[in-house]
Amino acid sequence: MRPGAQVGAAIDILAAIDTGERPADDVAADYFRHRRYIGAKDRAQIAGHVYIVLRHRRALDWWSRKHPVEIGPRSRVLAALVLTEGWRPEVVVACCDGDRFRPPPLSDAEKRLVDGLASRTLRHPEMSRAVANDLPEWLMPYLERVCGKGLEREMAALNEAAPIDLRVNLLKADRATARRALAAEGIPAEPTPWSPIGLRITKRVPLGGLAAFKEGLVEVQDEGSQITALLVGARPGMCVVDFCAGAGGKTLALAAQMANRGSLVACDVSTRRLERATRRLRRAGVGNVERRALTTERDKWIKRHAGGFDRVLVDAPCLGIGAWRRNPGDKWRITKEDLADLVLRQQEILRSAARLVRPGGRLVYATCSLLHEENEAQAEAFLATTPGFSVVSAARAWHETIGGAAPGGGRYLRLTPARHGTDGFFVAIFEREPCPTAS
Repeated sequence: MRPGAQVGAAIDILAAIDTGERPADDVAADYFRHRRYIGAKDRAQIAGHVYIVLRHRRALDWWSRKHPVEIGPRSRVLAALVLTEGWRPEVVVACCDGDRFRPPPLSDAEKRLVDGLASRTLRHPEMSRAVANDLPEWLMPYLERVCGKGLEREMAALNEAAPIDLRVNLLKADRATARRALAAEGIPAEPTPWSPIGLRITKRVPLGGLAAFKEGLVEVQDEGSQITALLVGARPGMCVVDFCAGAGGKTLALAAQMANRGSLVACDVSTRRLERATRRLRRAGVGNVERRALTTERDKWIKRHAGGFDRVLVDAPCLGIGAWRRNPGDKWRITKEDLADLVLRQQEILRSAARLVRPGGRLVYATCSLLHEENEAQAEAFLATTPGFSVVSAARAWHETIGGAAPGGGRYLRLTPARHGTDGFFVAIFEREPCPTAS
């Protein structure tokens, strides 16, 4: 494809993202699925245009408002080409000539836009803090509370493309074996700094075609997510629940920790998400997982199995701010009302999941959010309203499950892209009081 056709495709994808409720990666995948003629290199270039706009939409719109153009996917792509990708105005004009697959010619206002931006950079001193950090205005006080003076550093890290982290499947290989298998296919991988079962690659490759992936030696999983699963402390022979299992990423990690021995139940209110895990479980060689679709977080199954599990993981639904490196489009879809709804739902899920924990067992609460309201506030509220549970410090849980010193230590674990190179994650571990022994 010519550059103009790639630009046209990016505009089309961004327009589809703006008009729907689906995540950006789903929209892009659907677009490419219906256009098999677009090769891998072209897809990568188109996706690059799309994700630059999604990461920097707020700043791009700020510049566009300085010029009388209609703000939307087209103006954002034009501005991004000049401000972030370094295209000269005449190159942009030449790519937009209305020929087959290429965007219509630029209007006079659009020409003034690209000409006016040629000597500019993306950031400008007159921008508000929210605009300069490419954030929705309503989120600023929440993020300032947790990031303070470090907000710019954290937001810059969240606006970078994430590396590809792989979790070694201990049911089939150790880290050295998996690393050698990747190297044999020309993929250099380095050990992740925090997770003892992680590998990191910086080269963008179609993982689905690698033998190491097809044979189940590795799974794609951010290092922060790997750590969350490790802190559960699942061991062979235990009874474990992944309460909000989704498509099964952490379920797979828990099964490997359990060496396929014991009982592992993957629960979710979405049957479709649970079904998506089937192929992954088979490829990984997992054989101890029962998938359980729940009607709600108060499903009758919970009452029937109350007090029956050694470990319960609640990877709670949240705003997903910590995963913006991978899903930058989400920042423009979430609202203050979403946060209020999620806070209530998180509380209900925690209370319900706690019923499953047996005396002496542990409940692990995790989010990929940075907000205090979804993290520490929820943990403290749970402790205040749920008798019989106490906190297991992150430092203690880390020492027991991973070994060595936890990053940051403290009562709870917070991981961020700027400080740890992972997605943003929060983890709180609670332990239920054991039954009193007979005297």
